[in-house]
Amino acid sequence: MKKTFEKGNIAIAKAAVAAGCHYYFGYPITPQSDIPEYLSGVLPGLGGQFVQAESEIASINMLLGAGATGKRAMTSSSSPGISLKQEGISYMAGSEIPGVIVNIQRSGPGLGGIAPSQGDYFQATRGGGHGDYRTLVFAPATVQEMYDLTVLAFDLSDKYRIPAMILADAMLGMMKEPLEEWRPEIKDYGKEAWVLTGAKGRERRKIKSLYLGDGELAEHNWRLAEKHAEIEKNETRVHLEIPEGCELSVVAFGSAARIAKSAVDRANEEGRKVGLIRPITVWPFPKQAIRTVAEKGIPLLTVELNVGQMVEDVMLATNGKSEVSFCGYPPGFLPSPDDIYEKLMAELSAKEAGK
Repeated sequence: MKKTFEKGNIAIAKAAVAAGCHYYFGYPITPQSDIPEYLSGVLPGLGGQFVQAESEIASINMLLGAGATGKRAMTSSSSPGISLKQEGISYMAGSEIPGVIVNIQRSGPGLGGIAPSQGDYFQATRGGGHGDYRTLVFAPATVQEMYDLTVLAFDLSDKYRIPAMILADAMLGMMKEPLEEWRPEIKDYGKEAWVLTGAKGRERRKIKSLYLGDGELAEHNWRLAEKHAEIEKNETRVHLEIPEGCELSVVAFGSAARIAKSAVDRANEEGRKVGLIRPITVWPFPKQAIRTVAEKGIPLLTVELNVGQMVEDVMLATNGKSEVSFCGYPPGFLPSPDDIYEKLMAELSAKEAGK
């Protein structure tokens, strides 16, 4: 292992190379431009291709094409640029073409600004484009996880033939932390059976999302749904810290989780019993882990850098088994651990007063 001190964006770029990605297609937009800048200097020397496309729409379709030939490839952008890629992501999902999409979220809606945000949660976890589909969505909370989850995204994208997304934000992308770089085993997952490499010496293959025969599209959608169910069963990831006698647990992902962690630790140092549930995959969402905590009657406080998105999934997961409250910080205000600590303590006081 090699230990360095890197920005989150650079950790993603280095992880992509380590995972065997030699093809990148993108378009510059703050705060993710470190990724294409780094890869533009590295990929040509590896015999790969770096393309600064004419638009976000062009870059996602280049990703589709590279994935269809079996190459590990990646694109990255930030919130409004990801919106422009949604049609292409839907085509990739419908055609079962792997590829990794990185969203270093910025403020919105509209042009917004370059401050960190978690306002793209709905878009990422509901597919984002048209049709019945999902994408694997990873939510790193550290620079190390930016690396580790990017490596995992490439692996699982190939394994399940599904687009995978890294959902981070400006804070994680621009901050520096220690990073341990490592090289994964790169698996093939039987790509030779479906990739387009030229039909000489074999029958022609088609990769498509167009099904016109009677019942064909319905059958295709049910098969995709079965794959999504398999992913939910096997690939859900969550970090849990639930102390004995837990009075309340925070639920948060990404940057919000690392800020909330300091508030939770402070409360516990003062003798309270506060937990932390941190989804690492936001799709598939860790429904069962949250439901298990809720069934113990532990109240949940959902903390997000938006006005309320993941909280809806938390409420669905609890199925009414425990109380769910929300603490949101929309773009333009980045909370400190003290802000979340005060909200957390107010929730505890209110529950004690209501007993």
